[in-house]
Amino acid sequence: MSEPAPVPDKELAVRAAAGDHGAFDTLVRRHTARMYRVALRITGSSAEAEDVVQEAWLSAWRALPAFRHESAVSTWLYRVTTNGALGQVRRRKPTVPLDEGDAGVVPGPEGHVVSAEQVGAVLRAIAELDVGQRIPLILREFEGLTYEEVAEVLEVGVPALRARLHRARVALLAKLGDNFRPGER
Repeated sequence: MSEPAPVPDKELAVRAAAGDHGAFDTLVRRHTARMYRVALRITGSSAEAEDVVQEAWLSAWRALPAFRHESAVSTWLYRVTTNGALGQVRRRKPTVPLDEGDAGVVPGPEGHVVSAEQVGAVLRAIAELDVGQRIPLILREFEGLTYEEVAEVLEVGVPALRARLHRARVALLAKLGDNFRPGER
């Protein structure tokens, strides 16, 4: 026998808004890892990322009855997480560089192309970007969201998003300078 198809996020959100704790638990299990990755890359701290995700879920639980399903549940959760992470960053001192040991990030396919040292340099450079450049870069390049999804999370138009991403990539390359040359091993 084949397993039943997973319940769509939208249905789970509707059921959770009506008080179904099991449906909410399913959403939590399904989306927490992605939310944590985004929060970690924005804050640069695993402890802060955990706090952000916990607060994001509390906010989501409270806001579910008002959620109008004009966007995908996952996009909405990215927005809640991004806003929480931004708030966390604003409440602390200026940007804290991402510590490689604290990142908890295991490189994917890029690990086959560049050395661990180069991956570390890229992660540090991303952490040093202005938060307005860092977030779209994280959502697009690390989380794989489409331009439309990132624009929706950030509540900007696609042309504005493309401009932000371009500036972020230029700034990232400038920060990397001679320390990183793609294709060198």
